Amino acid sequence: MMRVGIIGVGTVGSHVVKILQENEDIITARSGKKIVPILGIVRDATKKRDVSIPLSTNLDDVLENPEIDVVVELMGGVDEAYKIVTRALKNNKAVVTANKALLAYHRYELRDLAGNTPIGYEASVAGGIPIIKALREGLSANHIEAIKGIMNGTCNFILTKMMNEKAEFADVLKEAQALGYAEADPTFDVGGFDAAHKLLILASIAYGINVKPEDILIEGIEHINSEDIYFAKEFGYNIKLLTIAKKSGDQVELRVHPALVPIQQMIAKVDGVMNGISVIGDRVGETMYYGPGAGGSATASAVVSDLIDIARHTQNSPMLGFIKPLEKSGLTLMDKDDICTQYYIRVSVADKIGVLSKISEILGQHSISISSFLQKQDAKREECAVLLFSTHICKESNIQKALHELSQLEFVEQKPAMIRIEA
Repeated sequence: MMRVGIIGVGTVGSHVVKILQENEDIITARSGKKIVPILGIVRDATKKRDVSIPLSTNLDDVLENPEIDVVVELMGGVDEAYKIVTRALKNNKAVVTANKALLAYHRYELRDLAGNTPIGYEASVAGGIPIIKALREGLSANHIEAIKGIMNGTCNFILTKMMNEKAEFADVLKEAQALGYAEADPTFDVGGFDAAHKLLILASIAYGINVKPEDILIEGIEHINSEDIYFAKEFGYNIKLLTIAKKSGDQVELRVHPALVPIQQMIAKVDGVMNGISVIGDRVGETMYYGPGAGGSATASAVVSDLIDIARHTQNSPMLGFIKPLEKSGLTLMDKDDICTQYYIRVSVADKIGVLSKISEILGQHSISISSFLQKQDAKREECAVLLFSTHICKESNIQKALHELSQLEFVEQKPAMIRIEA
């Protein structure tokens, strides 16, 4: 028998208990032993929870309990969770966590501390999609050339509604909050930070690279409006919040931002609250993973899969996929300014002669050539026009300098907006 203590018995934790109890027969048959949740730790013992295990508010009842073999950490946060997981590992207890923020900041410290003690974290990225196992084991013979992912269901729901119904961001955000897809404070999701944490976890497995969220390019979806939707539809794109990892020589690009994606790409077809991840290996080519990226049952399914691996004693592959520490002699992070891609630019201007030529001149001075162009009358101001450009491939530093210069022009009505294009 393997005894489990659960720290954080909320939506996911409650589903973990239910799966272990209601699917006990198949879990026991697959793992070779019974996996039994024996205690849950909660902050508020008076709050009613739909679970049939004892609950406590004392962490020591799990962390110092010699009968508990595995600690499941589902409380969230970074600092307190790190202390708890550290204590569990020091007490030789295996750990399973769904905490992406914890791993985004402390995955390498936990790997070093754990040694041969198992740490499972399948649930930390893309909910019920088994992307950790796919990268760490199924694709382990490959150099990973690129990863493109839709890993935040809140953003994907909002952008899908905006594309399909021509709705405004603020209106769809309110709907997402009413449906429970978005938090009262949605910044962590719509600002791209949630997706960035997940990207860093995958990047460590794919490339052995140790960076923090502050080191990479992160942009949210708050600035996207109806003109951007119009341009995307006109030129055959969907707009998605993408997590992107690309290998280029001995460097890796890591970035999270909205992107115009050609509608024929599989990743562009992932709609609503669903998640999708495309992985390109040098031997296997492109593989695609699709499914629910959040939700109590789906995330708990991934937690229980880690528990089964630990019970089987098969959770002995290296935590981050490398026995030899590739990060010491391998790939490094590409500077944000050195990223090269195509761009879409939106500029709201006074509708005067010479405006377009001046904008073209500034773009040309920064080695930016225009690929396509549309002009729309501003729906709110008759004397203004909205200019929509796409560029050929150019450098991030050049596009940022050009946008800054454009914003200083007297005929530019609003700060120019930009979305990268991932063709």
